[in-house]
Amino acid sequence: MESTELDKKRIFYSVLFPLILVVVLSMVKLIEWNFGLDFANYGVLPRTVEGVKGIFFAPFIHADATHLFNNSIPLLILGFSLFYFYKPIAWRVLFLSFLLTSLYTWISARYSYHIGASGVVYSLFSFLLISGFIRRHMQLIAMSFLVAFLYGSLIWGILPWDKEISWEGHFWGFFVGIILSIYYRKEGPQRKEYVWEEEELEQEDESRARGEWNSDASQILADYEYSLKKED
Repeated sequence: MESTELDKKRIFYSVLFPLILVVVLSMVKLIEWNFGLDFANYGVLPRTVEGVKGIFFAPFIHADATHLFNNSIPLLILGFSLFYFYKPIAWRVLFLSFLLTSLYTWISARYSYHIGASGVVYSLFSFLLISGFIRRHMQLIAMSFLVAFLYGSLIWGILPWDKEISWEGHFWGFFVGIILSIYYRKEGPQRKEYVWEEEELEQEDESRARGEWNSDASQILADYEYSLKKED
């Protein structure tokens, strides 16, 4: 009974935080519409002092309802997966995805305003995709395959095929997610070590300590020396 309650709480909080993020993004867009504002100039404008503020604000700003919707759905799904499977490091991964993606875009992208949470989406996508394989955790590997199945087409977004899209933000988001998956590989859920694996390793260590461990080459040499002595 307690386990079921814990699972419900885990699911609830895993849904709650990404949902809050999407609500905030939607509220920003509603403020623009209701007051006739345009926050595009708060986006990332690469290599300018004016564009520095975009490092912090750009992910909250979207061009239109379609842009917002296209980012909101993957943010909900990938965000839920992040907080459910990687709870101990979820906030750090989300924050660094947010900050580093915008920072690298500011450093290297085309001279134009770059807006939207797409970079964060790409970072979460690549983090979830790579992390399961690095950790060799079966449940997380299954999650990686599911992410690849649902959002594998995102890969095309890191290529400069559409000038209307900030492919640089996508590229850096994807890159940041990979780096974070490697950096945090020893934190969060890990592959389980089964008892028989541990016992086998302990037996090998004991054998080495007693000098009973021989390589194939050493064993062949020992057999050869024995045969020579026998002939004498």
